[in-house]
Amino acid sequence: QPQLVESGGGLVQSGGSLRLQCVSSGFTLNPFSRYTVGWFRQAPGKEREGVSIIHSSDGTTVHRDSVKGRFTISRDNAKNTVYLQMNNLKPEDTAVYYCAAGITYARGTSLLYYFNEYDIWGQGTQVTVSS
Repeated sequence: QPQLVESGGGLVQSGGSLRLQCVSSGFTLNPFSRYTVGWFRQAPGKEREGVSIIHSSDGTTVHRDSVKGRFTISRDNAKNTVYLQMNNLKPEDTAVYYCAAGITYARGTSLLYYFNEYDIWGQGTQVTVSS
């Protein structure tokens, strides 16, 4: 059974950095490298939102406007892992962060919003940014 496990969350002061990891396992039918992977977040009382996406085919990335220039998504298919480097964190970045994977032909910013493109989700990791 394919699984995703997030780690790396924690409490950090405004302006600080965190690196999230999303480690995959059990991708036996299709290799993890075939999956487009996204990071999503949900703050208390707010809807889930897409943060950053990395495509399976060519590794191109997409970020929501509010994290551009601060967050970087990358993947190491040899380690079956996707990373989210978050710099210059702000209190509004506080949320539970989830990674998700899906085999999709969709491209571009739509993948930040089409949650149904992802059929494998992790349990999430808490990120708290204090002011």
